[in-house]
Amino acid sequence: QVQVVESGGGLVQSGGSLRLSCAASGRTLSSLTMGWFRQAPGKEREFVASVIWSGDNTYYADSVKGRFTISRENAKNTVYLQMNSLKPEDTAVYYCGAGLKRVGTHWARVRNGYDYWGQGTQVTVSS
Repeated sequence: QVQVVESGGGLVQSGGSLRLSCAASGRTLSSLTMGWFRQAPGKEREFVASVIWSGDNTYYADSVKGRFTISRENAKNTVYLQMNSLKPEDTAVYYCGAGLKRVGTHWARVRNGYDYWGQGTQVTVSS
């Protein structure tokens, strides 16, 4: 069983930065694809960023490319999402997901590619 716990959300002004953390337990990151998704009120949960289990590849939604960076610290079994130049449209609950190894890399960008989820952390960007 894998558990993931997010932290680091909060209220920030437009143009500001936040760093989200996702601590995983139960398996090491080298065996998990880790991803961030977000869900705004009245909208579907959408993909934000991910890093596959090998650490070789990262993926980003077009809406966050150049502004967000996903990274992982194996020693702490933790994944981070550095969010810069935040916009009001980034306001959402951000969820961390952990996925067991699968064939192919497209799973890293879809909700069905993740087996375990955290409880979410709220990010609010004021204009």
